[in-house]
Amino acid sequence: MTAPNSRRELHFESLDDVLRDVESLQAGGCESLGRWELSQTCLHLADWMQFPLDGFPRQPAPIRGLLWLLRHTIGRRQFQRILATGRMPAGGPTMPETVHVSGGEDAAAVERLRHAVARFEAHTDSLHPSPLFGPMDHNQARRLQLIHCAHHLSFLRLRNVGEASS
Repeated sequence: MTAPNSRRELHFESLDDVLRDVESLQAGGCESLGRWELSQTCLHLADWMQFPLDGFPRQPAPIRGLLWLLRHTIGRRQFQRILATGRMPAGGPTMPETVHVSGGEDAAAVERLRHAVARFEAHTDSLHPSPLFGPMDHNQARRLQLIHCAHHLSFLRLRNVGEASS
């Protein structure tokens, strides 16, 4: 039995699985075990799904330098570890542009994620290289997206899950 405040164990095989999970959370009402609610999570995931297609935001010079250093030292190893384990470390930093304010409209955020998934799946051109992990092919990028989605969505669960009935 899972502890009441435990994150969900998620593993997605497809981006359609991600959308089904998000739609289930939206329809059933969900609670957060982390810092972000459903709308923030969906918008964050949509942002990161679009970056390989449209390009990554330009970071300030000190951050660009740090990303360059990491990409050319441990970034590729970390990328391979994430793909091999199917997990991302919790609590890591992210670009401020991808952290959205709370209180957003769930339906609009879910729709934005649905649109980003459709664009990602239809994309056949080359991908923009990750500032941290470097270039990747479509299969690697899809796998990374699935892991990223599982990571963030694991902090959300349907309301009343794990509560004892009275």
